[in-house]
Amino acid sequence: MARLNPLSFTPGPVTFFTSVVYIALFAALLTVHLRVPNHPSNLPDGVNLTQAWGDLEHITRRFHPYNSHANDRVRDYLLTRIEGITTSKKLGTDKVEIIDDNISNATFSSGSTTVYFEGTNIIVVIRGSEDDEPFRSPQSSPPGERRPDNGGVLVNAHYDSVSSGYGATDDGVGVVTVLQLLSYFTEPKHWPKRTVVLLLNNGEEDFLNGAKAYMRHPISQIPHTFVNLEGAGAGGRATLFRSTDTEVTRYYKSSSYPFGTVVTGDGFKKGLIRSETDYRVFVGELGLRGLDIAFTEPRARYHTVEDSTRETSLNSVYHMLSAALATTSGLASDTSGKFSSKEVDHEPDTGKVKSGHGSDAVWFDIFGKVFVVFQLHTMFALCVTLLVVAPLVLIGLTLGLSKANKNYLFARKAYMYSCDDDSPVRLYGWRGFFRFPIVFSIATAVVVGLAYLVVRVNPLIVYSSPYAVWSMMLSAWFAVAWFFSRGASAMRPSALQRMYALIWLFVGSFALLAFVTVMVKNYQIAGGYFALFYFAGIFLALALSYLELFFAPTKTAFARHFDQANDSPSRPLTGTTSAARSDDRPVADDDATETTSLLRGGRRSFARNSGRRESTDDLDDERVEEHRPLELMQPYPGEQEWSGKLPGWIWFLQLLLVAPIVIILVGQIALLLTSALYQTPADGNSTLFIYTSFGAFATLLLLPTGPFLHRFSYHVPTFISLVCIATIIYNLAAFPFSREHRLKVYFVQQVDCTTGINRVALTGIDGYIQRIVANLPSAQGEQVNCTTPEIATRKELKTCTWPGLPANVVQSTDLFSNKTHAGDWLDYSISRGNETDQIIIRVTGHNTRACRIAFDSPVRDVTVAGGVSDPRFHRVGNKGSQELRLWHREWSQPWNVSVTWNAPQTSKLSGRIICLWSDANAGEIPAFDELQHYLPVWAVPSKISDGLVEGFKHFQV
Repeated sequence: MARLNPLSFTPGPVTFFTSVVYIALFAALLTVHLRVPNHPSNLPDGVNLTQAWGDLEHITRRFHPYNSHANDRVRDYLLTRIEGITTSKKLGTDKVEIIDDNISNATFSSGSTTVYFEGTNIIVVIRGSEDDEPFRSPQSSPPGERRPDNGGVLVNAHYDSVSSGYGATDDGVGVVTVLQLLSYFTEPKHWPKRTVVLLLNNGEEDFLNGAKAYMRHPISQIPHTFVNLEGAGAGGRATLFRSTDTEVTRYYKSSSYPFGTVVTGDGFKKGLIRSETDYRVFVGELGLRGLDIAFTEPRARYHTVEDSTRETSLNSVYHMLSAALATTSGLASDTSGKFSSKEVDHEPDTGKVKSGHGSDAVWFDIFGKVFVVFQLHTMFALCVTLLVVAPLVLIGLTLGLSKANKNYLFARKAYMYSCDDDSPVRLYGWRGFFRFPIVFSIATAVVVGLAYLVVRVNPLIVYSSPYAVWSMMLSAWFAVAWFFSRGASAMRPSALQRMYALIWLFVGSFALLAFVTVMVKNYQIAGGYFALFYFAGIFLALALSYLELFFAPTKTAFARHFDQANDSPSRPLTGTTSAARSDDRPVADDDATETTSLLRGGRRSFARNSGRRESTDDLDDERVEEHRPLELMQPYPGEQEWSGKLPGWIWFLQLLLVAPIVIILVGQIALLLTSALYQTPADGNSTLFIYTSFGAFATLLLLPTGPFLHRFSYHVPTFISLVCIATIIYNLAAFPFSREHRLKVYFVQQVDCTTGINRVALTGIDGYIQRIVANLPSAQGEQVNCTTPEIATRKELKTCTWPGLPANVVQSTDLFSNKTHAGDWLDYSISRGNETDQIIIRVTGHNTRACRIAFDSPVRDVTVAGGVSDPRFHRVGNKGSQELRLWHREWSQPWNVSVTWNAPQTSKLSGRIICLWSDANAGEIPAFDELQHYLPVWAVPSKISDGLVEGFKHFQV
C-alpha cells in the first residue's frame, strides 16, 4: 500500500495548507491593525501613565480652539504642569528653560489668503549635556551664531482643538506625551546629549499658525531634527505618517511597536491626502529633518465630540509615547554630525523652500514588531537587478531543460528515435497555457462589476462596513476564479497548469515592477516597494517549477516507454496514455489486415536503423536505456503520464514563497488604505475610487492562489460562495451609518450684522443632509434651501440653509438683557492712507480674537500694525490677496490693517468684514446645541470653517 504524502499536490493538502496560510496571516494582520498593544507594567523612570491620563482628561474637558476662553485655561494648566515638573526636580534655568512666548507673530500668505497671527506657544528647552553654547535669546538682536554641528531635536504637539471636538487624540495625546518627555529627559540617567526643544504650539488647526509663530522665535534655529505628534482619528495605533529621509527614520526602528508604511508619505507627497500637519512647516520652511507620527482612524470621529478620552485608551497613549521616546532618544544621542547641516533655499518666484539632506527612504513594519527601512536608491538598484537577472535565469533554465531533453513546456509531441518517426507520442505541453489569464479576467471583471453595482445601489455602505465590502470582494474573486479553474481542469487536466499560472504571474509582476521602477527613478515614489518582493517571490516560485521539470523523464525516454507499454499487453495504461499517441495503439505484424500499410513496419525499421547509425555513443546510450526500463509513478488522474515522476511537494514551497509576501506587504497597505479612505465620502470623496481600490487590492491578495486553485476541493469554495452571496445582499440593502460609524455633517452659522438676517448652514451628503435638517425643530416649517457648497473641496456635497436659532456670542452690557444686537458684534472704520491707492481699515470684534477681511477683488499688498517682516514669508501671493485672516492673542482688541490695491484698474475696493466666534462651551450658539441634541444617532456634527458663527458687514471704498 502506497504511503500518503501529506504535502502532495492533491485537493486535501492544497485546500488545507492554503487555507491555513491565508487565515493565519489575515488574522495576524487584522489583530495588529485593530488592536493596540498593552502598555507594560514596568515603565522607565520619569514616565507616569496615570499622570498622563489625568492630564489628558483635564485638557479635554471642553472644546478648546484657539478662539475660545477654554483655550486660555488649557494653556494655564500646561504652564503649571511644566513648572511643577521642573520645580520638583530642582532644575535651574541653566538646565531647563521655559519660554512663555507671548511675543512672536507671523504674517504669511497661503495661496490667495494672507494670515496675520499672534502666537501663544509654550516652549521648553532641555539643554543637552554636550551643548556648551548659550541659547539664542529673544532680547539679543541679532543673536550670536551657534556652531553648525551643535544642533538639537524638536518635539512638537499642538494644544488647541477644533471648535467641534474635545481634541483627545488631535492633539491631546501628543500634548501629554510632550509632558512625559519632559519628565523622562530631566531624569539624570536619561539626560540627552543633544538639546531637546519641546514645543506646545497653539493654533495648528487654522493654517498651521502656531508652527509659523514658532519660526519667528530665535530658539527655532537650534534643532536640526524633529518629531511631530499629531492626530487624525480617535484612538488606535499611532502611525508613522511620513518622514524626510532614511537616516532619521532609522531611529524610529527602535520603537517597541513600530507601525506604518511609506505609502502614506507618498500620499502626502503627491497631494492625495488633503489635510496637513506642522510637519510641512518644519520641513518646507525651517529645513529640518524628521518624522510625522499620528493617529489615523476612525476618521468619522476626527474633529467631532467623539474625539474624547472615552474613545481612546491608555494603550494608545503609550503607543505614541513609546514611539516618541525611542525616536527622540536616538536623535538626541546622535553626536555624529550627520544632521548638523541645514540647507534652506527660498525660491522668490514660488515662495517654496528646498530643504534637507539625507536619502529618500523606503519603510514599513511587519506585524507591528519588525521595522524595515532602507534607501530608495537601494530599492531602485534591486528593482533593476531583478528585472535583468530574473528573465536571464529563466532563459538559462529553459536552455538547460532543452539540452536535457526535458522541456515539456509548449511541447506538442515526442519521437522515439528521430523526427522521421511516423508515429510520435503527443505530450500536450500547451494544455492549460491560456487558462490563468482567462480566469483572472473573468474574476476581476466580476469584482469590478460588484464595485459599480454597490456604487449604483448603496454607495455609502463602506462608511460603516468596510470589512463587509472586503469580504464581498475577496470571496467573489476567489469563488469565480475557483469555479473556472476547477472546471477547466476537470475538462482538460494539465500537469503544467500550475507552472503556466506562475509564468503569467511572472509576466504581470514584471510589468508592475517595471512601472514601479520608473516611478522610483522619475518621481521618487517608494510606495511600490511591495512589487519588488512580490516579483522576487513569484520568480523564485517559477524557478522551482523549472527545476521540478528536471525530475521528469526525457521526452525520448518517455516516448520509448510509451511504445513499450503499448506493445506489452500485460502493462496497464495510466494517465493519458491511451490518448498520448497521434494514432491508436500500433497494429502488430501478426494483426496485419488488408488495410495495413505495407511500408509501416519497414519505415519504422528504417527510422530506427537510421537513428542508430548516427554515432556509437548514441547506440550505447540507447542500449543502456533499453535494458533500464523507465519507471513512472501514477500521475494525477487525467494528467499527462510523464508528470508521474514530478515531486509532489514543490507546490508547498511555492505557496510559502509567494503567499506570505503578498499577504503581509499588500495586506498591510490594503488595511491602511481602508483606514484612509472608507469614511472620506462624508468629505465629498468619490465612492467609486474606494470600491475599485478595494477590488484591485483584493485581486492582488488572492493572485497567489491562482496556481493552486484547480486543486481545491469544493468545500471551501462553496462556503466562500455563500459568504459572497450574503455580503452582496448585506452591502446592497444595509443602512450605511450606525452609532459606531456616524455620518459627519458640517455646521456654520452666518449672520449679517447690518440687517440681522440669520442663516444656519449644514453641509453633508445629498439625501441624508435633507433628512437631518428636517428633524431639527428650528427648520420645521421654514424654507430650507439646499445648494452646492461654496468650498471647492466640498463640491460633491450639499449645503442646506434655513433661518435658525439666533446666536448670543457677545454679552450685553444692559443689566436687564443678556442679548445684544448683531450690529454690536463687530466694528470697523476706514480711513485714507498716505497713497491714493492705500486705505487703513480698523477692525474690532467683540468677545473674539479672530476676524477676516474678504476682498471682492485681490489687493496688491496688506500690512498689519505690529506685524514684523520676515524674508522667509510672503505677505501676499503671486496674484495678490483675496482674503486677510486676523488672529489676536488678546480678546476684543482691534487690528489696524493697511491695504494697497490697484486703484487705476479698480476704482472701488469692496468686500466684507467678518468676525468669528468658536466657543461652543457656554451655550452662546444655540443652533449648534440644537444640532447636537436632535441629530439622529447615526450622525455627528463637525466644523466646516474656523468659526462656528460668522458675523459680517459689507464695506466699500
